[in-house]
Amino acid sequence: MTGWLGYALIAMFLWGIVGLFQKLGTNNASARELMVWLLLGFSLLLPFMWLRAGMGELSLRTISVGLVGGLANGLGSWELFRCLEKGAKASVAIPLTALYPLLTAVLAIVFLKERLTLLEWIGVGLALLAGTMLSYEPSPVDAPLTNDSGVRLPSEEEHKA
Repeated sequence: MTGWLGYALIAMFLWGIVGLFQKLGTNNASARELMVWLLLGFSLLLPFMWLRAGMGELSLRTISVGLVGGLANGLGSWELFRCLEKGAKASVAIPLTALYPLLTAVLAIVFLKERLTLLEWIGVGLALLAGTMLSYEPSPVDAPLTNDSGVRLPSEEEHKA
């Protein structure tokens, strides 16, 4: 396994768990209240990270990049909480917001002059298609009616026949 892949898999696993807890949190608290608890959770990691980070060697530019990244991360989390608070399904909203690497790819092309291979462009296209499919919600007219047990009920036309 590549040296970075294990870390990526751990991050994926932890973020999957986070998505569940974000939705559970917004069922019982406002987006602002949940944001406070998220920041407290991050703060609990600060002493551990600070001791091992070698903060004295960082340039002002590096510190600024970190602060802007942290601000964007925090605001993005808050917007996700607000989305979930407004009733979004976690199974749709969280994977949809997890398509943020598409914007990162575009920004890397524009600002870092990176290039994507054909296979990577195909991946971008598939991710856009997946996001579209995830966010599609049939109109109430198109959606079949079901009772509380999930059993499909006949439409008015079927009932009249």
